[in-house]
Amino acid sequence: MITGVYYAFPDAHLYSWAALGYSCAIAVLLGVRMHQPRRKLPWYLISMSIACFTTGDSTYNLILALGHEPSFPGLADFFYLVFYPLLTAGLLMLIRARNGGDANRAALLDALVPTVGLGLLAWVYWIAPFTRADHLSLLEKLVSIGYPLGDVLVLSVILRMFTGSGKRMDSVATIGVAMLGLLVSDVFYGQSQLSSAWALGGPVDLGWIVFYSAIGYSALRPSMRSLSEPIERPNPGMGSHRLFWLSTAALIAPAVLALEYLQGREAEIARGGVVDAPIIAAAAAAMFLLVLARVADLARAQRQAGARERALREAGTLLFAAASEEDVTTAVREAVATLMPADQPYHLQFLPPAEGVAGETLVRLLPASDLPEGFSSGGFKHLVHATQPLSGHRTGRMVIGASDPVLHLLLPAFETLGSQIAVVLERISLTAEVSRREGEAWFRTLIQSAADVILILDANGTIRYATPSAEALFGEDPTGDPLSGLIAENSQGTLREIMFRVRSGVGDLDDIELTAVRAGGRPMEIECDLRDLRNDPTVAGLVVTLRDVTERRGLEKDLTHQAFHDALTGLANRVLFRDRLEQAFCVAERDGATLGVLFVDLDDFKEVNDTLGHAAGDQLLLAVAERISASIGTGSTAARMGGDEFAVLVEQSDSVDAAEQMAAKLLEALATPVEVTDNNGGTHVVSAQCSVGVATNRDAETATELLRHADLALYLAKGNGKGGWQRYQNDLHTAMMQRLEMRTALHEAIEEEQFVLQFQPIVELVDQKISGVEALVRWQHPAKGLLGPYHFVEAAEESGAIVGIGTWVLREALRQFSQWKNENPDTTLRYVSVNVSARQFRTADFADRVREALAETGARPEWLLLEITESLVLKDADKVIADLKALRALGVRVAIDDFGTGYSSLSYLRQMPVDVLKLDKSFIDDILHSRQQHALVDAIVTLSHNLDLAVVAEGIEEAGQRAALDAMGCQYGQGYHFARPLWPGDIPGLAAEYQEHPAMQRV
Repeated sequence: MITGVYYAFPDAHLYSWAALGYSCAIAVLLGVRMHQPRRKLPWYLISMSIACFTTGDSTYNLILALGHEPSFPGLADFFYLVFYPLLTAGLLMLIRARNGGDANRAALLDALVPTVGLGLLAWVYWIAPFTRADHLSLLEKLVSIGYPLGDVLVLSVILRMFTGSGKRMDSVATIGVAMLGLLVSDVFYGQSQLSSAWALGGPVDLGWIVFYSAIGYSALRPSMRSLSEPIERPNPGMGSHRLFWLSTAALIAPAVLALEYLQGREAEIARGGVVDAPIIAAAAAAMFLLVLARVADLARAQRQAGARERALREAGTLLFAAASEEDVTTAVREAVATLMPADQPYHLQFLPPAEGVAGETLVRLLPASDLPEGFSSGGFKHLVHATQPLSGHRTGRMVIGASDPVLHLLLPAFETLGSQIAVVLERISLTAEVSRREGEAWFRTLIQSAADVILILDANGTIRYATPSAEALFGEDPTGDPLSGLIAENSQGTLREIMFRVRSGVGDLDDIELTAVRAGGRPMEIECDLRDLRNDPTVAGLVVTLRDVTERRGLEKDLTHQAFHDALTGLANRVLFRDRLEQAFCVAERDGATLGVLFVDLDDFKEVNDTLGHAAGDQLLLAVAERISASIGTGSTAARMGGDEFAVLVEQSDSVDAAEQMAAKLLEALATPVEVTDNNGGTHVVSAQCSVGVATNRDAETATELLRHADLALYLAKGNGKGGWQRYQNDLHTAMMQRLEMRTALHEAIEEEQFVLQFQPIVELVDQKISGVEALVRWQHPAKGLLGPYHFVEAAEESGAIVGIGTWVLREALRQFSQWKNENPDTTLRYVSVNVSARQFRTADFADRVREALAETGARPEWLLLEITESLVLKDADKVIADLKALRALGVRVAIDDFGTGYSSLSYLRQMPVDVLKLDKSFIDDILHSRQQHALVDAIVTLSHNLDLAVVAEGIEEAGQRAALDAMGCQYGQGYHFARPLWPGDIPGLAAEYQEHPAMQRV
């Protein structure tokens, strides 16, 4: 209406135009009062700028109305120029409020490119003409330039509002229309100023009218509040429409150059050349740099988007692996940590689910002041508030706080994460529901198919419900019958007692053992559990669970018997014997009685097992067990302790001789041989002879010590010969401890290499040249000094340490002999002789150990002579022969040591793969004084020659003995007559002396 008045009544321009402008300023103030935007100052600045602009117009119009020509520049120009910074400040504050106080680099760059382009146009066609107008003074030029510069400034701000508004363009579009009207009118006004053709009331005024109307309209609309509200940050990418306008703006500089060219040479000459070329070049360079910066931002945004995409995939992997709500919470924590930039702090808070509220999946950005009760902001201005529906009408709640740029950047990712969480929670809920329903079906099936009987009793003890298994157990459905009707008479009292206790509120009872009556009247052992569920509305009764344990009880009895009795003989085993001994020992100590323990061990059981087989050995053990049981009577306890060892607990008596009498009785009972059959069905008579160790509590303080004493006594009885008994004596313990200490010390000596070797020469009797040496082991004891074999060989044989010692001797002897041969290849030494114990020889890998020793030391096989005993040859002859052949196949020679002291037959010499006989010293001692001994040695030497065996005479101590043996044809000898055992360093020199002086004799 005012616009119509303005154009209809030209004479009223002063008033109608003032009404247009001031009404717009007032409309802005009314809009602020009516709609109460979050930020009011920007609107106040806009209203003030419009008032200044209108005041300038009114001043100008007033001067014209008074019949004067307005001066330029004048007072009106002051108000015009103040208008632009006020309007720009107000718009910039709105932009900042919409961005949440943060800069939007992408939107700024998108706004600057067209601003520079349009600014170039303004310079070339608007500002530059003012600078070149000769009829304008300097001040007039400056004021004239201020208008287009102000318009360019306002243009850049409105473009910035457009590029950063995203989808909320309603109020921004209206302000944009207003700024467009202002810009158009200012452009035409500037051109008219140049041509001095300005006239009030023309069509140019329509642009300003549009400016006033659009600003007032936008201020009065409710949407004006949104101009100062934070908005969702738009996608930093570049759409097709934005790319079009940016490209168009970037082409302005080339277009201006082209236009300048089209104006022709004359125009350039008239203007003194392309005077705007530097400005055009600067604008083109600025737009090029701005576009490069925008492209760099796009690349960085692409990388960030890719990183967020990867983080979302990782978060999805974590989420979809969750199996419960607690797992989802943990996965969300890890997902948020993965999504957040590494250098950015953040705040994550969960509240307990809201009960009784069926929420929805919602992710939204809220100011800290609008957070629901219970949440904290963590010091951030804005936070993402997310809700998720949970099972059972519950709602999960959480907030994520970070800096506003991070939240704006990650809000889409959080929305996607919220969708993933919703899917996972739905899957968990469905899975739980399916599991619940399957569990109910499974439970029903389980109850219907359970072997245990489940009964529900009412208050009177009547069966109200019974599972189907009750009919199978009792022969009919017991529903409606009293529970007491199922229980045997001998358990009725127990039943009444436990029912009374349950009804009295003592709680649940488990593992109650009763006897019930099976179908057909047969008794059965049952085990029952009782649960008082009378207060449970779903049951309202006593729950009794019954299970038939008849077979289990029988099995437990069998297992108990097996646990405490020997499976073969049926006698007590070690555990039961020890238990009874402990009890009997305590009773005997209390009563002052004598308690005896016998340890019984068969003397030749191993031979029976090895020769006739384990089946025959088991028959022998059974026969021995029967005889022991028959001999001891009912008051004593017999037990098999393991293998062929038995024990007898002699009942307590007042006599100390009772145990000894029992030992003699057992020896007598077991003296009769036992007839057994072998695996082939053959019948054999074997000895049941045994040795017995006797001990009583008179010499022991504990049951354990009593057992140990009996064991020591048995050890002594075995050592004294077979078929006897021995009573424990105090000195036995000392001897045994010494023997045990010796065994321990031997193993330590092997580990610490405390053994050393001495060597005794073996000479050729004809010329007394040393051709070999025998390795003799000595123990360099750390406390007792140098010990000979007599002190430790027996203990080493018993403990098995002899195997380790023998292996060391073999390797060390070969190493030393190889050293001698390497130092003097011409030495007369041809071999080293090493003793091998029977236990060492019988190890399964003895031949391999010899082969390894030869390889490790670099010794040749013919340098080694192994000495074995006659007793080894007599036992397991076939196996011994095979092993000896394997050794000789390596090139190793074999000698029979101490020949003539055993019980071997001379026929063995023809069968055995041996190379040397070593005559024992006992044959040599009387060779000069006994004609029979001389003839015997002569016969052995002659027989050996016939069998191609070399003979070494041991223990030669006199020259006459050497001469007599040499006369018989004995090739070799060793003894103190030639040399005592020597240390390794003495052997090479001695061999050289004998080689140079063969007639020398050594004592």
